[in-house]
Amino acid sequence: MRKALTSLRPLWLLMTVLACSACGEQKAPVASQAALPQVKTLMVQPRAFAMTSDLPGRIEPVRIAEVRARVAGVVLTRHFKEGSDVKAGQLLFSIDPAPFKAALMRAEGALAKAEADAFRAGAQVKRLKQLVQINAVSQQAFDEALSDLKSAEADRLSAQADVTTARLNLGYCQVRAPIDGRIGRAMVSEGSLVGQDEATQLARIQQLDPIYADFTQSADQVVALQQALASGRLSREGPAQVSLQVGNPPQLRQGALMFSDISVDRSTGQVTLRGEFSNPDHLLLPGMYVRVQAPAGVDPQALFVPQQAVQRGADGQARLLVVDAGEVLQERVVRTGAMLGSDWQITEGLAAGEQVVVERVGKLAAGQQVKAITLAEQQASN
Repeated sequence: MRKALTSLRPLWLLMTVLACSACGEQKAPVASQAALPQVKTLMVQPRAFAMTSDLPGRIEPVRIAEVRARVAGVVLTRHFKEGSDVKAGQLLFSIDPAPFKAALMRAEGALAKAEADAFRAGAQVKRLKQLVQINAVSQQAFDEALSDLKSAEADRLSAQADVTTARLNLGYCQVRAPIDGRIGRAMVSEGSLVGQDEATQLARIQQLDPIYADFTQSADQVVALQQALASGRLSREGPAQVSLQVGNPPQLRQGALMFSDISVDRSTGQVTLRGEFSNPDHLLLPGMYVRVQAPAGVDPQALFVPQQAVQRGADGQARLLVVDAGEVLQERVVRTGAMLGSDWQITEGLAAGEQVVVERVGKLAAGQQVKAITLAEQQASN
């Protein structure tokens, strides 16, 4: 009996080893399946996106008026505070009016004399007209009297023009603001002789509300936008609106696009555009540098991915990890567009409906088998 048990021991050991091997073979697939890394993915869906171009610009006043002396004389008084707001018609400078008052009096005296001469010539014509009808005077005498009357009337008109000119010059002694706006520094002081050889500039007024922002865009961008709009890839909704940022921290101002220049600058290849902005607080000043966001159409099929999903290699190219149908990671070289919050717009290299890895991107590699869990599935499980 002991011999029989001894002979059965090797057989029992062999069966035990085989049974353990079978158990190991059954558990291996389960362990392999459990070892696949889980990755969070986002199924990319298209959405409408209003595209903009960030362009450099300069602030320009709506209107500029250079206040100049229109008559020669000595400045007596300055009536404004430098840097203040002025209204159209407001008195700014007074020029010594004495010479112009005298000139007006001389012109009025000359006019009175011309009117008297015209009256005398007219009376002479009336008298001779009756006499020439009865042949009491010659026709030649009457014609000479008529000629004297016309000459006197011409002198009267000339004298009237001289009076008008003298009154205008006297009025120009009071230099007034031609427009509403903010006036800068005075370029002359009291006692200065102005307008002697030319119309001396006294000050400058600039209208600051509303105000313009002139900005430039390359001709290539303009052509590309027009082609995209014509093909239907982009659309334009409503009137074109523009915005600008100024200051630190930046303040946003909304405005309207007024026009695009009809020609391209030959030296720069740029097209000038102009936007109009409300500026009641006069924060925007002429010459100020700003960044203008101009509309570039609406992309109805824009694709966006979270910022952390985009990796850049040593060559600077943007890359994504995409999960294919077999749940294998594929590296995709893409081109990024605008930022929207914390998301990158993908303009090339990605299609709608694809699954993009959005977490642990730096710890994964192309060709790796993974188990994809979409953000929607994760939120549903939570």
